[in-house]
Amino acid sequence: MISDYFKLSLNNLKQRGLRSWLTMLGIFIGIAAVVSLISLGQGLQSAINEQFETLGADKITITAGSGFSGPPGSGFSTAKLTQHDIDIIKKVSGVKNIATMAFKQAKVVYRNEIKYTYVYGLPLEEETRKIVESMNNVDIAEGRRLKQGDKNTVVITKNLAEGDFYKKPVHLRDRILIEGKEFTVVGILDTMGNPVDDSSLWVSIDDYKDLFEEKEPIGIILVQVDSSSDVSVVAERIKDVMRRDRNLDKGEEDFRVQTSAQLQESFANVFGIVQAVLIGIAAISLVVGGIGIMNTMYTSVLERTKEIGIMKAIGARNSDILLIFLIESGLLGVAGGLIGVIIGMGISKLVEIVALNMLGTSLLKTSFSPTLIIGALLFSFVVGSLSGILPAIQASRLKPVDALRYE
Repeated sequence: MISDYFKLSLNNLKQRGLRSWLTMLGIFIGIAAVVSLISLGQGLQSAINEQFETLGADKITITAGSGFSGPPGSGFSTAKLTQHDIDIIKKVSGVKNIATMAFKQAKVVYRNEIKYTYVYGLPLEEETRKIVESMNNVDIAEGRRLKQGDKNTVVITKNLAEGDFYKKPVHLRDRILIEGKEFTVVGILDTMGNPVDDSSLWVSIDDYKDLFEEKEPIGIILVQVDSSSDVSVVAERIKDVMRRDRNLDKGEEDFRVQTSAQLQESFANVFGIVQAVLIGIAAISLVVGGIGIMNTMYTSVLERTKEIGIMKAIGARNSDILLIFLIESGLLGVAGGLIGVIIGMGISKLVEIVALNMLGTSLLKTSFSPTLIIGALLFSFVVGSLSGILPAIQASRLKPVDALRYE
C-alpha cells in the first residue's frame, strides 16, 4: 500500500515538473548553504585540532597583553616579557624547560623585489630549539636547520621559495636582504598550514638582536611541563608568581598564560558561535523553501479536488488522503535536499581548492561525514512533510460529494 502511495506521489510530481523544480529551489539552496558551511567548518575544526596537537599537551604559552593584541609583532600591546620573567618562571614547581622566540615584520628584498613579511628569531640551543620547532610544526624540506655558530644565515618557508611570494623562486645558497643586511639561505621549511607562517623567515636569535637592535627579544615564552605535573596546575602557579612579581590583582594581568587545551577550547567556542550564526542565516532559505512547498501543496489540493472526491467515493479513507499528500510534500523536500547536498559538497570542495591554490592555506579542508549527509536529507524531508501537513489535512477533510461537484 505504501509503495503505491509513493508511486502516485512521484507521478503527481512528474506531471507538474516545472512547478516541482521551482518549489524545491528554496530547499536545495538552503541545504547547499548548510552542507557547505558545516563541511568546511568540520574540516577547519579538524585541521585546527591537528595544529593544536602539534603543540603538545605538556606545553604552556605565555604572551604579553591581557587579550588579543593584533597580529604577531604588531605592537598593539604595551606590555612586554623580559628575561626577569623567564628567571622567575624557571623557579616554578613543575617547569621542565623554557624556550623563547621573537617575531617582527621586516622589509625583505630578493632580486630587487621588496616584500614585507615576518622574521622569527629562533634559539639555537638543542633543547630549546626543539620546543619552538615542535610547537610551530617546523620541518625541513630542503637544506638544513640553523645551527649554533651560524651567522647571517636564514631558513625560509616553502611558499616563499617556490615563487608564490616573489616572482622568481628562491633557492638554497641564494642571498636575501633583511632590513638591509645580507643573509644566505641554508634551508627551506615544509608547509606549516597558514599563510602567515608559510611566508616567514627564520634567523638565529643573535642575528635577530642585531637586525632589530633589541637586547631582550622575547615575543613568546614557551614552557614545557614536567611529565609528573599537571599542566593546568603549573599554568596557575606561573600566573600567581607573575602577578605577585608585577604587583597585580587577579583579573588585571598584563600577560596571558595558556595551555594548548585552553587555546583549543577558546577557539572551539568562538568558532562554534560563528558557525551557528552562519548556519542560522542559511536556514532562513529553508523556511522560505518550506513556505514554497506549502503553497504548492495547497495549489495541488485545489487542482485535484475532484480526484480526491473520486478516491473517497471508491473507498479511500481520510488517513489515506492525508498520507498521500504528506508523502508528496516529503518527497519534494528530500529531492531538494539531495540536490542541495550535491551542490553543497561541490561548493565546499571548490572553496578548499581555491584556498589551497590562491591563498596557500591547507586549513580550509572539507569533511563530509555520513551524519552530515544523512542528517541533511532527513531534515529536508521533515521540512517538506511539516510544510505539507496543513494542505494534507485540508485534502483529507474534503467531503466526497462537495469534491465531486468542484469545477
